[in-house]
Amino acid sequence: MAVPHLVAVLALEPVVGFDMCIPTMVLGSAKTADGAKLYDVRVCGLSTDPVRSTGGFAITPEHGPDLLAVADTVIIPGTQIPGPRFEGTLPGELAAALALIRPGTRIISICTGAFVLAAAGYLDGRRATTHWHFAENFRALYPRVDLDDNQLFIADDEKLCTAAGLASGIDLCLHILRTDHGSEIANRAARYCVVPPWREGGQSQFIDRQVPDPGSDGTAPTRAWALHHLDAELDLATLAAHARMSVRTFTRRFKAETGVAPGTWILQQRLRHARHLLETTDLPVDAVAHAAGLGTAHALRHHMRGELGIAPTAYRRTFRARPTESTSLTAVSAG
Repeated sequence: MAVPHLVAVLALEPVVGFDMCIPTMVLGSAKTADGAKLYDVRVCGLSTDPVRSTGGFAITPEHGPDLLAVADTVIIPGTQIPGPRFEGTLPGELAAALALIRPGTRIISICTGAFVLAAAGYLDGRRATTHWHFAENFRALYPRVDLDDNQLFIADDEKLCTAAGLASGIDLCLHILRTDHGSEIANRAARYCVVPPWREGGQSQFIDRQVPDPGSDGTAPTRAWALHHLDAELDLATLAAHARMSVRTFTRRFKAETGVAPGTWILQQRLRHARHLLETTDLPVDAVAHAAGLGTAHALRHHMRGELGIAPTAYRRTFRARPTESTSLTAVSAG
């Protein structure tokens, strides 16, 4: 039996308790089809003394900083630790702990954990994100970091990733699952945690949501319908007609509820479904493109290269968890 990937979650006082629990829940719940754990997630501190949280409680980590020396992935949750968070400095004790991390170890921050990575120099000259509320302070302290606070997470380098904060930490952990083990594992973990299996890292942190008009279900029913008809023509007029709204009203409500325009959302869902088919079936690329509503293999290649920088066949080789039996087009649904 393979040894689970060891994840060290470094709790720095005062730690954001929600952020700290995300890896233990999302990565810790990931299992193979036969129930074997894929990740061994452990919490450590600069010592094994209790660590205060920002929420009025404390946790006692089972491990000290030595865990960082053997971890395959190190995750730093949000924190208000004074040096990195408010002064742009790295305390000696924390610097010594981070120095234990082996070269090649994957390092991840959630929310204001990015301040720690920036103070340690990991983010110099790199794109990174943190919670939008702290972006101005971050830029003032760390001008050498290319901060983009309009992203849920940034994983340009899979060995160094940053999440905007709070729920976006879930998005990044699911992205890590998907990258490591494919969509089926990530989807199972998402179902267990009762969260959406995928939000694009480039989705804006700022989603303007309006309260629906009384007696209205908004565009949600039409979105649900569209997911099961991705291979059909889904132009704006068709979507608006299904929702029984004018095109103008539908467009306005759709963007208010999802944060993106209808056409952008449909393309995102088609690409997501195409990736799922590439990962889980042996369908030819032309058939995948048709099933996802993208028309031709050329169109699928164009969109995948634009979004992911990779061709469909290369994506299949990279993300295919294991060979599967050929799946007929009629057995594939867009759900």
